[in-house]
Amino acid sequence: MNKIISLPFTNRSFLKKITLFLFFMSVTLHAQIDKVEPPFWYAGMQNPELQILFYGKDISQNQVTVSNGIKITNVRRTENPNYIFVTIDTKKVVASDFVFTFKSKNKETFTQKYSLNKRKENSAQRKSFDSSDMMYLLMPDRFANGNRNNDSENSTQEKYNRELPGGRHGGDIEGIIKNLDYIAELGATTIWSTPLCEDNDAKHSYHTYGQSDVYKIDPRFGTNADYVRLAAEMHKRDMKLVMDYVTNHWGIEHWMMKDLPTKEWINQFETYTQTNHKRTVIHDTNASEIDKKVAIDGWFVPSMPDLNLQNPLTLKYLIQNAIWWIEYADLDGFRVDTYNYSDPKGIAKWTKSITDEYPNFNIVGEVWMQSQAQMAYWQKDSKIAEIQNYNSYLPSVMDFTLYEATTKAFNEDEETWDKGMVKIYDNFTNDFLYPNINNMLIFVENHDTNRINQTYGNDIRKYKMTITLMATVRGIPQLYYGSEIGMAGDKNKGDADIRQDFPGGWEGDENNAFVKEGRTPGQSEYFDFTSKLFNWRKTKAAVHFGKMTHYIPENNVYVYFRYNKDETVMVLMNNSNETKSVKTNRFKENIKNFKTGKDVISELTFDVTNEIIIEPKSVLILELK
Repeated sequence: MNKIISLPFTNRSFLKKITLFLFFMSVTLHAQIDKVEPPFWYAGMQNPELQILFYGKDISQNQVTVSNGIKITNVRRTENPNYIFVTIDTKKVVASDFVFTFKSKNKETFTQKYSLNKRKENSAQRKSFDSSDMMYLLMPDRFANGNRNNDSENSTQEKYNRELPGGRHGGDIEGIIKNLDYIAELGATTIWSTPLCEDNDAKHSYHTYGQSDVYKIDPRFGTNADYVRLAAEMHKRDMKLVMDYVTNHWGIEHWMMKDLPTKEWINQFETYTQTNHKRTVIHDTNASEIDKKVAIDGWFVPSMPDLNLQNPLTLKYLIQNAIWWIEYADLDGFRVDTYNYSDPKGIAKWTKSITDEYPNFNIVGEVWMQSQAQMAYWQKDSKIAEIQNYNSYLPSVMDFTLYEATTKAFNEDEETWDKGMVKIYDNFTNDFLYPNINNMLIFVENHDTNRINQTYGNDIRKYKMTITLMATVRGIPQLYYGSEIGMAGDKNKGDADIRQDFPGGWEGDENNAFVKEGRTPGQSEYFDFTSKLFNWRKTKAAVHFGKMTHYIPENNVYVYFRYNKDETVMVLMNNSNETKSVKTNRFKENIKNFKTGKDVISELTFDVTNEIIIEPKSVLILELK
């Protein structure tokens, strides 16, 4: 400005024009980059290759250089001139700031600062969730509204409307943070929240599976900093945070959908084609190629474009995005939505890239199949998948066949060849198929299914049997928010009915089930049982990693043992409507020289040397002495 004033001109109009020209030139030079993703990265990663997406009007016409002696190993341009993908080698580059320079016709057009940040100590060796944990699944929009100021945002289409069952109800990250002590009191050690990244759909955006920006927390949930704070608050309580990651699709409102980097970024057909949902075609040796293509490349729904993991640019973007969140938010694990809807080779590369960086990091995939062999195919190092020379590298899968069994068995009062407790027994007879049976996520409901209390007519006896099973068999138990206070919901009435607001999560709620004094007697009975059960489970290594021996059910009574060299737990489930006398001689190989068993819930002691009397529709968890 001083130089301008010293010029030998006094015409204010001319000076004004010069100033405006310089201003607009400056704006032009810096306005050509609208997006940089990842927005920053980390030094010292196992894989030093970093692909940076730069987005801006006609940006690809530029040549790119970088400061600090950093090596550019690849510059990729696509048919869309608004993108340029620059790959650099970060090996031996310390945490620092450096500058990308963009030139056109040998003239500098603009520059962009970039940062490599320092990683947290021992980041690569972070401990993840395992079968010693209990995972609490919640939907943030329906859990608790901790900050009324972010209920609606100017930048997002759908606004707050709690009166609309499928609308935005205002739950947020602050609501989760304020109720962490409640979740811990319940006995949960891990939280899986449905996605928190921005979903800018005009309606039904509350579930956030149609994400519009995967580097940004939805502003109606809070900020990126709030998410980091959630992880920090959980870690103070020795709790773990699991992100719900979606590799298969984004939302139609994702910013890239308005201006695709390349046609091959997503899977497209001549006319809209929806997936046939037949994921069996992936391992079916008799499947047709067209059926495979529709299953893998078809869109989940019209509002969710299907990501093309066969495209190296797309795949690298998703790998880096996942790793960025792990480092930035200090995450403890992933649950991956619709895992086997993606290209098998692509999703395997995505998974292996993450576990190569973090050898102890657990990833559980949603593999909704109807047989154990088909699910086992998808677990890392599966001998079944090896037949086809395939390895998903996925550490954990969700046990959908156990889910199917538990949602029926406890309503079947009379045992037959294939009904009642034999359904549960038969499920475990196929455990030999899984490479790592302890690393299975076991559940009786989630955000996509009927509520278990709905299925069992709010019969707390059946709830207790179901939850006890989940807490005492192999694997990682997952509890869906609200079931611990008796919440029900009918899937036939729509998703909103199984995703109701947690009572007490909103200012003015008549019933506050987050605190003991606010719970009704019925809610207290559910909560007290669940809390006592899962807090006991925290201490039981025999349940976490021990062996299991089970016995063929008789008269709809199922008996099994969990044990290691130091402790033995005996579980009895009477699924009949009659009191049963269970003779214990049959179980001598597990009871051995034990004389008594103390029930975990009632704290009563039972003689196990001859017979055990068990009430109808009830369970005993006996620590043998």
